[in-house]
Amino acid sequence: MDDEITQAVLSREEVARYLRGGTRLSPHEAQERIAAYLKELRTTQRYHVYRALKHPLYPILRKIQPRAEHVERAQAATGSHRVVYASNHKSHMDYLVELVVLDDHGIRPPVITAGINLFNGAMGLLNRYVTGAVPIRRNSRDPAYLATLRAYVAELVHRHDLFLYPEGGRSYSGEFKTLKTGLLQAVLQARRSDMVIVPVGIAYDLVLEDQTLARQRVKRRQRLFTTEVAEMVNFAVGYRTRAFVTFGQPIPLAAVAPESRHDLLALTRHTREAIGRLYKVLPTALLAAALRPSTRRRDLEDRIDRLLDALRHVPANLAVECGRDAVDQATEPLVTRGVIAVDGDRYRVRNRHILRYYARTLDHLLHDRGGSRLTH
Repeated sequence: MDDEITQAVLSREEVARYLRGGTRLSPHEAQERIAAYLKELRTTQRYHVYRALKHPLYPILRKIQPRAEHVERAQAATGSHRVVYASNHKSHMDYLVELVVLDDHGIRPPVITAGINLFNGAMGLLNRYVTGAVPIRRNSRDPAYLATLRAYVAELVHRHDLFLYPEGGRSYSGEFKTLKTGLLQAVLQARRSDMVIVPVGIAYDLVLEDQTLARQRVKRRQRLFTTEVAEMVNFAVGYRTRAFVTFGQPIPLAAVAPESRHDLLALTRHTREAIGRLYKVLPTALLAAALRPSTRRRDLEDRIDRLLDALRHVPANLAVECGRDAVDQATEPLVTRGVIAVDGDRYRVRNRHILRYYARTLDHLLHDRGGSRLTH
């Protein structure tokens, strides 16, 4: 473990403190544990190989039409700054779609962070040795691990741009979750005056894993990624969707004090609000939020129009301007997905769990700000 980043991590005070002992670990135990964590965290990015491979999930990726918005903000930021991207997390496809968008626009590839469950089997080898993904033990309480992780991320951003999912995992309920502070705090420890956060919002007409996520609503256990991939391949039959990736204005970090809890929480709130406003409000979410068990089309359009009025006051990133267009565009995808049924001019709910999953994707725009409560 004599590579440059490893030596830099071992030299950082928060890690050196464990190596000297003085905790519940002896110096020898601390060295062994930190060495194991560093070996686990180490990643290698061979992006030219990644592009050539087109990733094992490329057959699914072809079913998704990426739509980039304001990508020039990311292009400008990488021209003069070290960039940390912070995105909401809807699907396992996020890792692919967002990096493909960056690559398609000639933007230098960032290293990404991903849950450690994505690092088993062939996918794990690809993530570790080709894409340059860093495995994260999201639920670890080991102080030695947390100190090593923060130090590793801080050193990593001295050398690479970084792509984070600060929610700490996909949203099983559909809601935009509260952001975790751990990795943002680690980024601040790099103390780079030229570093910025570029907020990113990603939204899909249909989320590939919606059936699995909506059925659970709350994540109860970590499943093998190979099992989830098999499910995703099954869900991809007949699947088509757009994926909107919207980049926000860079948030400078030079004035944020790394040791200040107040500054960290303010940065986290600012980042979450920025991502939330970038999130594309799509017709499927609007229809899901407005539909009752049985609703006539005209009433459905009127309810969506009222939702749109509330969302304009946020202001939200709208994909449509009126209820009629939303119903026109959302009906076929949701019928095909088995979420709703249409009988003449009457719309009915077929799968209330998935419908509520999509309705909740607007909660951060409506409920968090005391707006309309026309959702379920």
